[in-house]
Amino acid sequence: MSSALKKCFNLAKTVGNATVKSFLAAPRQAWPACSAVALQTPHAPAMQMHTSPVRRDLMEFFDDKKNWSENEVKVGRAWRTEELRIKSNKELHQLWFVLLKERNMLLTMEHECNDKMEVFPSPERIDKVKISMENLETVVRERNKAYHLLETGETGERPHKAVKNAFGLQVTYRSCEHYLPPFMNLKWIKSRNIGFGGRAVNRFLLKYREKLYNAKRKAKNRSRNEVMMILRRNPNFDLDALRRQFPDVNVDKLRNDDKIRGHYVPKVGV
Repeated sequence: MSSALKKCFNLAKTVGNATVKSFLAAPRQAWPACSAVALQTPHAPAMQMHTSPVRRDLMEFFDDKKNWSENEVKVGRAWRTEELRIKSNKELHQLWFVLLKERNMLLTMEHECNDKMEVFPSPERIDKVKISMENLETVVRERNKAYHLLETGETGERPHKAVKNAFGLQVTYRSCEHYLPPFMNLKWIKSRNIGFGGRAVNRFLLKYREKLYNAKRKAKNRSRNEVMMILRRNPNFDLDALRRQFPDVNVDKLRNDDKIRGHYVPKVGV
């Protein structure tokens, strides 16, 4: 060990011993003041991010005891993106940990209720927390993209492209970093050069497209039949409202169809 390093260690030891001795020699009335000053460190406000009472035990993973025997717990709605856009990055960071803590608590309570064969009160709370976290991630991604576009002219996100998998379906492939270059990474080459083709794959694609077409056709027929029943029961129904509610149905053409005529005798003006 060099002499300069030894001098630094000796100096630090001397200063530390002097500080401890002066603290112990101080009167006891000054100790609470020292502890109060120590609590006012820059890291202390970060511990006050939770809105619920701070608990330091495993009961933080469980809901409040007054809600255990309830069938319904009244909660608010999920956070919207327009509400999160007006918050600062620090507030979004704190809110993320609050939502994460709430999600862990709800999942623990759901598992416990299922284990005890009891009803989990207000299970929609989990969906609201998930929606809030998704909206928060959307806002953070928007800010990151805006920052990178301003600084570098790029979005800063992982590049992606549309490729076809082994079944011939189009999927999104996101690029990632590898230790080896492409011509040396045999595992990556085998995983990406699968390709598609053959009689079995073409037959699968034919049936898959037929399934999608039938689902679209049945949905259109259901909308058409619903409009037809509405016009049959209410001949004077607002057509503009029907056009807005069913944009894929030709309401004007369907109005002149004989199938919408109900079993009634129209009134003829005298």
